[in-house]
Amino acid sequence: MTTTTPTTPVNAPQGPPARPLGKPFGRSKLTSRGIANAVVLIAALYTMLPALWLLLASTKNADALFGSDILSFGDFSFGRNLSDLFSMDGGLYGEWYVNSLLYAVVGALVGSLISVAAGYAFDKYEFRHKEKLFGLVLTGVMVPPTVLALPLYLVASNIGMVNTFWSVFIPVLFNPFGVYLARLLSSGYVPNEVLEASRVDGAGELQTYVRVSLRMLGPGFVTVFLFQLTAIWNNFFLPMVMLSDQHLYPLSLGLYTWNSAATVSPEYYPLVVIGSLLAVVPLIVAFVMLQRYWKSGLTAGSVK
Repeated sequence: MTTTTPTTPVNAPQGPPARPLGKPFGRSKLTSRGIANAVVLIAALYTMLPALWLLLASTKNADALFGSDILSFGDFSFGRNLSDLFSMDGGLYGEWYVNSLLYAVVGALVGSLISVAAGYAFDKYEFRHKEKLFGLVLTGVMVPPTVLALPLYLVASNIGMVNTFWSVFIPVLFNPFGVYLARLLSSGYVPNEVLEASRVDGAGELQTYVRVSLRMLGPGFVTVFLFQLTAIWNNFFLPMVMLSDQHLYPLSLGLYTWNSAATVSPEYYPLVVIGSLLAVVPLIVAFVMLQRYWKSGLTAGSVK
């Protein structure tokens, strides 16, 4: 009995060529990872070096700042600078700090409630000229805030609101980008089926929004709040246009005033440095405390 050996057809498809033995498979992958890590490290250093300089410079007096002795460990004047900061000009820095907290924290809280409610309405309800109105919101996103400062000043001047707390507080409550972001977050966080179930149970629209939708929009609300908090805390041009009373200044405008005066009175320089260091603290605290909600809010709606 004879057996036949199967033969491979001449035109049969051939498999991929085998890699030569001893060739490193992961070398290209390791190289790409090393380049990515190097880029991240450079970006981190670029971001952290100014903060590190600010931290070191806040411990020096005016002579050490002008003498470029920031890296030296002698002449530690942090406590003295801190004391001078809150006693200079009758404690103006403390008033500026409270003003900034009122403008930013309260303004961001109220503004976020407005933005989330408006974005939710654009997402879940149908009404006349809905998309046209949302197009106006998108147009507002593209308009720089500095362009609106002069029209806002003219309006505030006509109603007698210039140089008051409200002239800065009211304009920051309305944030077109917050409305746009809230609409995206609402589509990702609040399913329509949940709203229909709530309506079937007899809940009204306002009750559904407060008890159901707003709770589901919690991470999105925190995201809008952090964006608005950062924007209001760093707001400079609008207070400069609206305010002339130093007791109403926020930190950004107050430190700018001291920095301008430092060209004539150098004793202001250490105060501007340590004042800038303390001005960063609330933003760091807010981002660290709300980081978990902020991250989940940024990824809402990314996967359907």
